[in-house]
Amino acid sequence: MKQVIVTNSTVAVEEVPAPFADQGHVLVRVCNSCISTGTELAGIKEPDAPLWRRALNDPTKIAKAVRMAASRGLRHTANVAIGAPRPSHPSGYSAAGIVSEIGEGVRRFKVGDRVACAGGGYAFHAEYIVVPENLCCPVPENVNFSSASTITLGAIALQGIRRAEPTIGETFVVVGLGALGQLTAQILRANGCNVIGIDLDDHRVAIAKSLGCTAVVDLERVDNDVSDVWRQTDGIGADGVIVTAASSSHEILSTAFQMCRKKARVVLVGDVGLNIQRADIYKKELDFRVSTSYGPGRYDRSYEEDGNDYPVSYVRWTENRNMTSYLQLLSTNVVRVDPLLSIRLPLEQAPDAYDSLRNQTPKPILAVLNYDISGLPPTNRVIQYSTTTTNSNGLIHVAVIGAGQYAKSAHLPNISANSKFSLRWVASRSGHNAHECAKRFGAANATTDIDAVLSDEQVDAVIICTRHNQHASLTLRALKSGKHVLVEKPLALTAAALTELERFYKDRHEAPVLFTGFNRRFSPHVERIRSITSCRSNPMIVNYRMNAGYVPLDHWVHGPEGGGRNLGEACHIYDLFSHLTDAKCVSVQSSAIAPQTGYYSPVDNFVASFCFDDGSVASLVYTSLGHKGVAKETMDVFCDGKVLSMTDYKVLEVHGCKTHPLTTASSEKGHKEILDVFATAIGSGQQSTLPLWQQFQATRMALQVEDATVSQPSQRAA
Repeated sequence: MKQVIVTNSTVAVEEVPAPFADQGHVLVRVCNSCISTGTELAGIKEPDAPLWRRALNDPTKIAKAVRMAASRGLRHTANVAIGAPRPSHPSGYSAAGIVSEIGEGVRRFKVGDRVACAGGGYAFHAEYIVVPENLCCPVPENVNFSSASTITLGAIALQGIRRAEPTIGETFVVVGLGALGQLTAQILRANGCNVIGIDLDDHRVAIAKSLGCTAVVDLERVDNDVSDVWRQTDGIGADGVIVTAASSSHEILSTAFQMCRKKARVVLVGDVGLNIQRADIYKKELDFRVSTSYGPGRYDRSYEEDGNDYPVSYVRWTENRNMTSYLQLLSTNVVRVDPLLSIRLPLEQAPDAYDSLRNQTPKPILAVLNYDISGLPPTNRVIQYSTTTTNSNGLIHVAVIGAGQYAKSAHLPNISANSKFSLRWVASRSGHNAHECAKRFGAANATTDIDAVLSDEQVDAVIICTRHNQHASLTLRALKSGKHVLVEKPLALTAAALTELERFYKDRHEAPVLFTGFNRRFSPHVERIRSITSCRSNPMIVNYRMNAGYVPLDHWVHGPEGGGRNLGEACHIYDLFSHLTDAKCVSVQSSAIAPQTGYYSPVDNFVASFCFDDGSVASLVYTSLGHKGVAKETMDVFCDGKVLSMTDYKVLEVHGCKTHPLTTASSEKGHKEILDVFATAIGSGQQSTLPLWQQFQATRMALQVEDATVSQPSQRAA
């Protein structure tokens, strides 16, 4: 399918794999999408520049670079700063079209329905989009797709007005007459308000006047806009001001406050400077309010992605109900958008539309992209960039399923740099992400269709980097397809899923290689420890501390997709214990704290202890209570008169033997090494470097810790 992609401040229409309708989502064949002059243009204004130059203008990037240098080393940081390409990203957040597929659990829509869609990250400029059910609304029959494609802007404007709480007869000033300002002015008029519109552009002022503004202030002709507002309100002042402008100036809000009567309301919808002067608001006791996008539900993952609505008796106007209300205003012709749609071009000419919005005079307000839906061509979910026909060159043809941040920062670069692999597929749930990664790392194909990957006979191995809840099922599918598998941890989130994997290998003498991404065992530091302790004559004691850092409780890792941090991260350490002892775990104990507030999770803060059949004992202190300035991971191994102390996989101190300590410039956790070992295992068909029983044991240890931790009664204070 065709999609608008922004790269290095340029706009292009590229061919990317079409998406699927996920659970709770609908797949929409887009008929029109709307380009706004505000948010979208702001995203492509920054000129192409190396990371180091952009960092100088952003203190947060400097801090990020310092942290990267501390953990990954100066050389790695310098390489990123000098040579890292700026990633491409899709554009668009407001569209309308026809439902093509519905995902499991969708109840409000069926194939063929006319819908309008909203949401950054969903309603792209693309022939097909996948949108959560709560970000879709039915389009009335008398509203065309072109008008309906402005739904996001309309909902934003409507929410700003709801925050202002206008009453019939009040006078409101709208500062900034771009798309949001024009819609805001019309909806305020529908509320029975007098509306004064203000803008620097006399063309926009004229449009606002023609669409119902009772008065306007043309800043090109008026010396003092504050005085003009007071004159036009009979010396009372504005009952409220809604700021829809976009500017870094702090004067805009100051001026808005000065236009107001006592006890008035000022609502910020746009993006302006926020250096507020106390004198502007104190004597008048003004209310300053911020309007968040489309309304309640925005930025709430439970509402937007999981489809959980708010009860109408408690939250009358959610973002979806605002969207529906806006479409009703279009249906009754209370709001008119045709005069605002000054650019109408086919999708293929999207770059021209963006150029016109930036450079045309007078400056356009909105542009609409038209899509050719004649015949509704089938979705294309595979993009081929090159062909490979045989494995005679001896390379391992690998597919990466799941192209999130970890895959981009670790596996994909390491595969590209490894002479043993040839990257055949990149699969991702979003087509533009699969396309970008395939181009960047030299894959032969990009897709959103996992079946296409697993049915490809040329694929020797797959690397699975999806969300945790998909690991076990995808691993089993890949193994049954005859593919070798490297699956990122965790291997499984449930005992039942783990049992299925164990059953697959039972009584199989020849089976694909399975590696769980327990890369820490392949760290040079761990290998040094293993070489020192492998000839021990007594059991060992291993004490590990993971100062894991705080992760907000609404993060996906805590939910059903992630399974929690014990299953998702601490399993690394359970494998490390199994690797160092090379013994069977015979008992598991876990004790968690009982947080006195709801800020911390008990399953993020626990001490787990393990006994092994060789007599060794290991313990893990896992906590999110600590400070990030302290080392994240430390390990002490006590064995045969020796003490081996490792800090953050950068420093290994050795006491009690002649083996030299080890220091590396950056944290070496075995990310590159695991790929080499995986390739060797595929070549030999042997699992010995990462035995299956140890992978299964580490996973079962994590499940036992989870059961012990979750089953503890809560002692949280009332």
